[in-house]
Amino acid sequence: MAFGDLLEQVGSTGRFQILHVTLLAIPVFMMASHNLLQNFVAAVPVHYCSAHTNLSQSRLSTEQTLLISVPLDHQGKPERCRRYVTPQWHLIAVNGTSSSWGQGDGEEEWGEADLQGCTDGWSYNMTEMTSTIISDWHLVCDMRSLKEMGQTVYMGGVLVGAIVFGGLSDRYGRRNLLLFSHLLMATAGTCAAFSTSFSLFCLFRFICGMSLSGMGLNTFSLIVEWIPTRVRTVVGTLTGYCYTVGQLILAVVAYYIRDWRWLTLAVSLPFYVFFLYAWWLHESSRWLVLSNNPERAVKNLKSVAKFNGRQEEGEKIDVKMVQESMKKELSCSQGTHTVLDLFRTTTMRSMTISLSAVWLSTSFAYYGLAMDLQKFGVDIYLIQVIFGAVDIPAKVVITVTMSFIGRRPSQCGALIVAGVTILANLLVPNDQQTLRTSLAVVGKGCLAASFNCCYLYTGELYPTIIRQNGMGWVSMMARVGAMVAPMVLLTGDYRPWLPGLIYGGAPIISGVAAIFLPETLGSPLPDTIQDVEDRGSGRTSKKTPKEAIILQDTQSNLLKQAA
Repeated sequence: MAFGDLLEQVGSTGRFQILHVTLLAIPVFMMASHNLLQNFVAAVPVHYCSAHTNLSQSRLSTEQTLLISVPLDHQGKPERCRRYVTPQWHLIAVNGTSSSWGQGDGEEEWGEADLQGCTDGWSYNMTEMTSTIISDWHLVCDMRSLKEMGQTVYMGGVLVGAIVFGGLSDRYGRRNLLLFSHLLMATAGTCAAFSTSFSLFCLFRFICGMSLSGMGLNTFSLIVEWIPTRVRTVVGTLTGYCYTVGQLILAVVAYYIRDWRWLTLAVSLPFYVFFLYAWWLHESSRWLVLSNNPERAVKNLKSVAKFNGRQEEGEKIDVKMVQESMKKELSCSQGTHTVLDLFRTTTMRSMTISLSAVWLSTSFAYYGLAMDLQKFGVDIYLIQVIFGAVDIPAKVVITVTMSFIGRRPSQCGALIVAGVTILANLLVPNDQQTLRTSLAVVGKGCLAASFNCCYLYTGELYPTIIRQNGMGWVSMMARVGAMVAPMVLLTGDYRPWLPGLIYGGAPIISGVAAIFLPETLGSPLPDTIQDVEDRGSGRTSKKTPKEAIILQDTQSNLLKQAA
């Protein structure tokens, strides 16, 4: 008897599984809110230097005050980071009114005036939002790089959390770490909302990033370890769509809550509720057996059987039966393989390097697009909805192409098309916002599809004995890409087209690198490194029906890496 047979005995898809998966999936809706929160809490409002202090008592209108205090840039808009050293009264006197402001007549007639920085601070146009961290802490001009630094710090927390919580969950259990992650997210998010400085905000956002990793890893583990193989792919796909819908929820919440503190609080408070009801969740019986606690595993299985109305079948389960069912998994868990095995042989080394490039560039370009919505000149709430919605058809299309065309062409095609659309945007004038936005949406959809392909393709490429090591390595590369992505925006200060060139070039290069990966459609899953070497030399075989079932099981298990 296998452990899957025990799940069938206690009701594999009964009321418990439905409720259990539902309760675990609800927090996934809110995970996107924290990942993309920076788009709204760090939106940059229109700003310019505050007027000279000696003008505060004048009877000038706001337009007149701005006219004599702030010069115009090459686009005819008030400069953001410079003002006149002294008020230019002649700009009013030239035509008698401020209606000619922006034509440059006065400045041409009187000559170029001396300029200085914003020594008296900045004024902000808060028509779309009541406050952001930019306006509260003046993260503009010389401090503008701190905006990108905030998102990089958050993604650093996601990386650290994956390393820390991944190990702790194997030691202390999935449920315990999920409870802790929910509470940590709620607390850190609340503290971030009431931060009194940017440094404190970054600290609490770093903790939020760690919490997100803890939730992602343990949520997907608890989902796949309590449902049978035949429904894991469907359940895993539906859970993945919860994250997609979460992007739409964020846009709606942000539209109605325009203050960054209240918005941060709004997306954090639900985790207190998640923490409270998560106490009902059952620990994974698989993990309990592997952790030498079969008695509690039996107790959980009997509880599930009772909940599903199969109490009589549950009473037949005992410690010996559970241990017998886990013999294979216990033997497979033994071994001394490390991350170094990913680079030990020629084929493994080539495969790992190519996959690292694919994962890093996919995440890098994805967050490069998703975290810079303001550059398109479109309402950020609308484009957030569009960017979230495009993931739905993108994932459907990539699933079809992977099944009928193959993994390798799907992976290469998604990356290259994404890169081409991003580069094409560099050639589109800024005033053609519809075309620019359309190209960005296609690019973002292709990158979402690339992510979907990554998880399945990587799991099929790596052998069973080091599959988790391989998934852990490439996931780390993806998080490194997400950390670097915001900082690339700073290169736009030197060349406006440079960020787009980098974001578009990276997927194309990795798409070419993916050509050197072997095709896995219709191939058996490799169990050992030698199997991978044999496949690299062309010695492959078709998979048997049993191997097809194992492949389906592996595909759905890979979803727990999608933190």
